[in-house]
Amino acid sequence: MARRYDSRTTIFSPEGAYLTLSIKCPDLTRLSCTGRLYQIEYAMEAISHAGTVLGVLAKDGVVLAAEKRVTGKLLDLSSAKEGGGYGGSGEKMFLLNSNVIGGVAGITSDANSLVNYARTVAQQHLLQYNDDIPVELLAQRLCDMKQGYTQFGGLRPFGVSLLYAGYDPHYHFQLYHSDPSGNYSGWKATCIGANNGTAQSLLKQEYKDDLGVEEAIGLVLRVMSKTMDSTTLGSEKLEFAVLTYDQVAKAPKAKIYKPAEIDALLRAEGLAKKDEDTEMK
Repeated sequence: MARRYDSRTTIFSPEGAYLTLSIKCPDLTRLSCTGRLYQIEYAMEAISHAGTVLGVLAKDGVVLAAEKRVTGKLLDLSSAKEGGGYGGSGEKMFLLNSNVIGGVAGITSDANSLVNYARTVAQQHLLQYNDDIPVELLAQRLCDMKQGYTQFGGLRPFGVSLLYAGYDPHYHFQLYHSDPSGNYSGWKATCIGANNGTAQSLLKQEYKDDLGVEEAIGLVLRVMSKTMDSTTLGSEKLEFAVLTYDQVAKAPKAKIYKPAEIDALLRAEGLAKKDEDTEMK
């Protein structure tokens, strides 16, 4: 006899780890007597252990940077180094549409599911209206889906938060953050993942409303150098993306940097690690 798929329920523990129960748990998505949804809080805890993702909104673009946790000498990064895909490793930065870049912190498998859904929504909008989807609308659609997973029994929230860096003709450059509860909010600068409190404090001190993209790149790299768990910055532990507007093509231009380009940025800011032998060529 085939096993019933609803006989086992996967949930988050208070430490943000997985637990698998052998019975159906209809109470998982019910409010506690103190008005709290514990599974959402536990999903937030899982995100707080993930690699840092930082975003800064500039007057002429948006900058995203992320700390990679999956690293190693045996990891095949040939597609990223040679320009395959979209330039990133596929762990932290994703091109959601031609006008939106997403940065994720949390459980990568959950993020992959949401990224695929976001790309489908963006393409459906393009097919129906012959126009790129507005950034806030894309965030809303993903949040509608995430909120549903906090409301019905037998489900658990997505253990991932996203930063959306986007551009549309209505509100120009925008930076949004969404969490496992389905809430989203717009930001001038923000951080998710590990050490986000330290990063937020640094951003409050150094952020200015009239920042240009080049200044925002420098700010992001400086903050990342002070908040990442790694002692040195290098392309093997960092992903970087910038969204600008191409005045010639009259369209947003999304760029996810290759490892060699990230190393060049770090050298320009004086943040490259000293041991050149371990740099990715």
